[in-house]
Amino acid sequence: MAGHSKYKNIMYRKGAQDKKRSGMFSKLSREITVAAKMGLPDPDMNPRLRMAINAAKAQSMPKDNIQRAVDKASKGDTENYEEIRYEGFGPGGVSLIIEALTDNRNRTATNVRTGMAKNGGNMGASGSVSHAFDRMGLISYPASAGDAEKVFEAALEAGAEDVQSSEDGHEIWTSNETLHEVVTALTPVLGEPEGAKLAWRPQTMVEVGEDDAATLFKLIDTLDDDDDVQTVWGNYEVSDAILEKLG
Repeated sequence: MAGHSKYKNIMYRKGAQDKKRSGMFSKLSREITVAAKMGLPDPDMNPRLRMAINAAKAQSMPKDNIQRAVDKASKGDTENYEEIRYEGFGPGGVSLIIEALTDNRNRTATNVRTGMAKNGGNMGASGSVSHAFDRMGLISYPASAGDAEKVFEAALEAGAEDVQSSEDGHEIWTSNETLHEVVTALTPVLGEPEGAKLAWRPQTMVEVGEDDAATLFKLIDTLDDDDDVQTVWGNYEVSDAILEKLG
């Protein structure tokens, strides 16, 4: 295990994304509805739903919105969403994995392809990128959950595989098979996590310069603004100095 936040750039500028309330609630609602529809509508009996609700609460999504999303699945009053993964390449040789929930595969594919083409990216075939990532569980805690040593020890005891801590918070990595078990073990010690999901962890990182970083962020912003796109993962590393300069 490690104690340094080497992978803080895996998900693009989380702090900036967290402020995008307009489209965020609709994406959170969609994930809650899909999770509830795929399993039981009770979060105590449905780990994916529990994680989706926890993620929504972490973003201050109103309780009424959360319940409404659950009720849509229970009443069958919802579109038939399917999970789709796209793979491609961004500026600077960065590899990107784009996860979507959509009720219209053609619409989503067109939007993703167009967004990539207009912002320095290229679509790749299935498997062209994902082979360079590991599919793992990612659990996120705020810095207030405890210092690095406390979180490290709790994660080790819970069966996690790696921890990265920084002033922004803690990222705990698990195998994808043990994600829910580790969350269950951590909750009595650290409290409910801000987020817990299956994630794509790069095997190697690509250092991105200022010019490529600006174009890359524009590309990811474009993808993220699409209602169907849930998460954009990448293997880019951008220095704090460049991040601060780009704002």
